Amino acid sequence: MSHPHPDLSAPAPLPAGGLRVIPLGGLGEVGRNMTVFEYDGRLLIVDCGVLFPEDHHPGVDLILPDFHPIRDRLDAVEALVLTHGHEDHIGATPYLLRERGDIPLVGSKLTLALLGSKLREHRLKETAQYEVAEGQTITFGPFVLEFVAVNHSIPDALAVVIRTGAGVVLHTGDFKMDQLPLDGRITDLNEFARLGDEGVDLFLTDSTNAEVPGFTTSEKDIAPVLDRVFAKSDQRIIVACFASHVHRVQQVLDAAVAHGRKVGYVGRSMVRNMAIAQDLGYLTVPPGVMVEAKELADLPPHKQVLISTGSQGEPMAALSRMSQNNHHFVQLQPGDTVVLASSLIPGNENAVYRVINGLARLGANVVHKGNSLVHVSGHASAGELLYCYNIVKPRNVMPVHGEIRHMLANAELARATGVENVVLAEDGVVVDLVDGVAKIVGKVDVGYVFVDGTTIGDISEASMKDRRILGEEGFLSVIVVVDSVTGKVVSGPEIHARGFAEDETTFDEVKQPIIDAINASIAEGATDSYQLQQTVRRVVGRWVNRAHRRRPMIIPVVIEA
Repeated sequence: MSHPHPDLSAPAPLPAGGLRVIPLGGLGEVGRNMTVFEYDGRLLIVDCGVLFPEDHHPGVDLILPDFHPIRDRLDAVEALVLTHGHEDHIGATPYLLRERGDIPLVGSKLTLALLGSKLREHRLKETAQYEVAEGQTITFGPFVLEFVAVNHSIPDALAVVIRTGAGVVLHTGDFKMDQLPLDGRITDLNEFARLGDEGVDLFLTDSTNAEVPGFTTSEKDIAPVLDRVFAKSDQRIIVACFASHVHRVQQVLDAAVAHGRKVGYVGRSMVRNMAIAQDLGYLTVPPGVMVEAKELADLPPHKQVLISTGSQGEPMAALSRMSQNNHHFVQLQPGDTVVLASSLIPGNENAVYRVINGLARLGANVVHKGNSLVHVSGHASAGELLYCYNIVKPRNVMPVHGEIRHMLANAELARATGVENVVLAEDGVVVDLVDGVAKIVGKVDVGYVFVDGTTIGDISEASMKDRRILGEEGFLSVIVVVDSVTGKVVSGPEIHARGFAEDETTFDEVKQPIIDAINASIAEGATDSYQLQQTVRRVVGRWVNRAHRRRPMIIPVVIEA
């Protein structure tokens, strides 16, 4: 097994006839999926998604892949292939198109439709779009692409086969092997086997559930659980799920009809996405079941169902507002049932449990994956991955899509089936496929690109560290006035604190040490205010750490009078 090394240097030029793989996101995290393939001087991108911020990203709306390694080569991009319509695979596309607006987009009908509404929100002109389906082949420059049906938690997901002179690559995208899917569209194992017989040189495969033994539970197993939840509830039911989870919404609609309830959508993305899914025939809405969410209040509580966004605890989403009792038209009542019909994305646990606690505090009966089978994963478990390795028989394997522990588990599964060359890479680690062998050849610098309101990429890791310090440790400002002639302190130190200590007398004991340190620095030859500010920072920092075990942000100001 090949592991990335922290001291990797920039890769050498790609050898003639070789294929280069550059992951810009999605390896070492669940989200931000984006992989660049290079052959004969031309580039192909597969997926371009976002990562949602965690608690340690204060003020951040979205996190994008780092486009820097290809920014000066965007003219060489032949196309962007989108495997399916989830945000972690399409959400960053508008930001890429801001840098080159005419990149051809390739995806299934539903995927392109969901992306189209996003492009309109960003007020971007629609670029050339190529709608594809399983079984189709399309060529962009030196890349011949074939598409294979895969089952996932959103309709119309596709794996992509990439053929170049360097060999055959199979990228699964996100997939599982549900044998009883709601839409009847199973992962095409016949095609996987045919490709295996032909010869797959590099297999990039979903790692998310590689630690989970056995096979992922079928979507159909959720229907009886939802039926029982509906049967037991005699008040309003609120179901929170991903705004793109068409299958889950279908199950809720069917349960509502069976129990004589009306349904309303809450959340702009839910309303938009389900309208698209219904228009394209992916969602079947029984006549008479849908009403405007605000009009549900006119019905008795036992006739109401709301389908809401916010299953991941997003602070601005509808469910979070309900849990804080500040939603503009939904006020929870004791006895209401709230169903969180989604899994926990790693990193969102604290936010989700805050929402659950808020809902419970308001008297809601909260049903979630921890106490009922109200969600099944959209990703293949270990048994399914083993099955795929045995039928694809790849020469080289590169686990993708997952945290490090997921990719390590996936790598071990590949080795267990006899795959000799497993390349374990991370974001920015470059892998070359040359003469049928994949290996790590270097690393490009990549990082998080933060979206903060209208600001994109201007927030650095240092700024994020400052925000975390402000939020967790507090803020101290220290103002000292020094006589420019005598060098003596004539006013201060005046110390102000935020988020640290309410009692200003707390700082009395450090004021004299600040004065003494300034006098000593001036006696030793310090002449400018910057040097004196650093002296103040050191004295206050040592005192705060020793006396209070804290590391607040310290802003010293020395004024010469």
